[in-house]
Amino acid sequence: MDIAIIVEGKNDKARLKRVLHPDVPIFCTFGTPGSEQLDKLKKQIGKSQAYIFTDNDSSGKRIRFLLRDVFPDAEHIYTRRGYSGVEHTPEEYLIEQLEKAGLDAHILYPAQSPASIWSKDEF
Repeated sequence: MDIAIIVEGKNDKARLKRVLHPDVPIFCTFGTPGSEQLDKLKKQIGKSQAYIFTDNDSSGKRIRFLLRDVFPDAEHIYTRRGYSGVEHTPEEYLIEQLEKAGLDAHILYPAQSPASIWSKDEF
């Protein structure tokens, strides 16, 4: 499945790159996109399935609204209101939201330490 994720800025992109395979393209709007930026995104994403992951604030909602017109079939991924944007969302919650969007095959799960797998009583 060809996919592409759209986020607001480079810090959001960097945060998602920590939990996604390197081959997943992540594109930034760099704030509220104008018509040129929207056209550029449309060309870059092409026929890939778009996923929109913007902040849960007024700016993020405005950007999501603009992207809906360009990518009407896009899947929408949301972060919780209490987090100040995608870049500050805990990795565990990002993974949860990516799983809900059906992107399990593209997630880089953190390695578990042996201590978290076995209790001391099992040794």
